[in-house]
Amino acid sequence: MNEASLTLNAPRPVGADPFDFAALATGREPERYSLHTRHLNEQMVRVLQTIGYDVGFAKGAGQYLWDRNGARYLDLLSGWGVFALGRNHPDISRALISVIEADLPNLVQMDVSVLAGLLAERLLKYTPWLDKAFFCNSGAEAVEAAMKFARSSTGRSRTLFCDHAFHGLTYGALSMNGDAIFRDGFGPLLPDVAEIRFNDLDALDRALAGKDVAAFFVEPIQGKGANMPDPDYLSRAAALCRKYGTLFVADEIQTGLGRTGKFLAVEHWGAEPDMVLLAKSLSGGHVPVGAVLARRKIFEKVFNRMDRAVVHGSTFSKNDLAMAAGLATLEVIENEKLIENAARRGEQILEGFRSMNQRYELVKDVRGKGLMIGIEFGAPKSLKLKTAWTVLEKVNSGLFCQMITIPLFKDHKVLSQVAGHGNHTVKLLPPLTIGDEDVAWIERSFDAVIADAHKVPGAVWSLGKTLADHAIKAKIGG
Repeated sequence: MNEASLTLNAPRPVGADPFDFAALATGREPERYSLHTRHLNEQMVRVLQTIGYDVGFAKGAGQYLWDRNGARYLDLLSGWGVFALGRNHPDISRALISVIEADLPNLVQMDVSVLAGLLAERLLKYTPWLDKAFFCNSGAEAVEAAMKFARSSTGRSRTLFCDHAFHGLTYGALSMNGDAIFRDGFGPLLPDVAEIRFNDLDALDRALAGKDVAAFFVEPIQGKGANMPDPDYLSRAAALCRKYGTLFVADEIQTGLGRTGKFLAVEHWGAEPDMVLLAKSLSGGHVPVGAVLARRKIFEKVFNRMDRAVVHGSTFSKNDLAMAAGLATLEVIENEKLIENAARRGEQILEGFRSMNQRYELVKDVRGKGLMIGIEFGAPKSLKLKTAWTVLEKVNSGLFCQMITIPLFKDHKVLSQVAGHGNHTVKLLPPLTIGDEDVAWIERSFDAVIADAHKVPGAVWSLGKTLADHAIKAKIGG
């Protein structure tokens, strides 16, 4: 038996508290990657080790992470937007502890939850044109529920979504995924689901004209690429849906709860969806929760008789911890004025990126609302840079962005990510709690890395060659 096996099966020290999970995690930290390689997703471990992200994060607080050596990082991903309040917000922790200590009669099958009623009441105050709330465990579950509600309430089967969309990875949600890398190998997917171009109102009009579409699902700002809607797209899309009897569903799972500088992103463009989907940050970063906010007429068609009161649900959907997390999250957002902070800090960051757009030929576009921001890179005009870019693109489209995110991480302790597979955009999704110091950190770090990327030959392009070699090996199974 090798040393790793002995360690993995080591007995607990005599007298150790089996419920002291902080001590357990610390004690087994050196096995972090071997545990995942052995028992979980080995390929994810290989990715982290290949790009140098295997630093072993040991602590998280607010907008910061610390690795095993104590180095501090600025988190611009916030767990796909889950940690809008930052990590381990004390008010969320206090709310959850209060529920645990109260011995509440949680999930009584033949009863309804007070906390669920309170969370529904509070959420619906933000959407006065909507009347009802349905709770679930995640964004993908919210999407699945909305698909069922749309079919049931309209009597239609067809569903529309946009290219480049991401609505989740469960079966129905995956059927509305605009990226083949997520779909490949899992088909056939749901029938009667069709893709149209984002921002194309004529295409939407044609697709709806047959009056057989139950719902049109759209992200107000697309997560994969931080793609922005045209100024009149969402309001006119909603009008077209009303014209043809189709439900307009806004997937605000990533954009909602203040992320864009408004409670909902659709508020920027004056659209009033028939259903709004929420999740991620509603959890407070601790207990998963999703929500579908809908018009009364939709609920009255789905839950139309007493014997149909349970036609759709989810075992843990209204558990007291999740409901408390949602209530506490809304309280923190309001008390700390995080929506206003998102709008203000986002504009500061965008202003800095717009300056880089003017100064650096590799910066093609800058876009976003609030603290959902994309900085897109594109083919340069100068000969040396253009040649280097072209060589890299031939190996793997979108590889250039890794030449930005990796130095940001290694040299500047900024955690960021490419906005999607084969994408040329780096997306920022930081906690809504960031301040002046963080904004300066972002601008300073991006400016330095982008400036280095304009030096050919240079360290960034040497990194590019290494990444290209790895990409070629991966393609041939090496």
